[in-house]
Amino acid sequence: MNAYVQEIERILDSLRPMIHRDGGDIKFVKVEDDRVYVSLHGACVGCPASIYTLKLGIEQAIKEKIPSIKEVVPL
Repeated sequence: MNAYVQEIERILDSLRPMIHRDGGDIKFVKVEDDRVYVSLHGACVGCPASIYTLKLGIEQAIKEKIPSIKEVVPL
């Protein structure tokens, strides 16, 4: 799983500037049972569009690089 963590961090780092532009941030929390858990911060908290960013952007990017990941879950 350590290799996953490093790759997930790289993916999030590449996406973070886009999220920062909208006043938000995302932090990696853990990988468990082929699920990536993240926490949303800033403008992402309570934003109705954040689920689209999470599922259509972040989850898709992670699953493209790590096909064994089932989903990205916000905490």
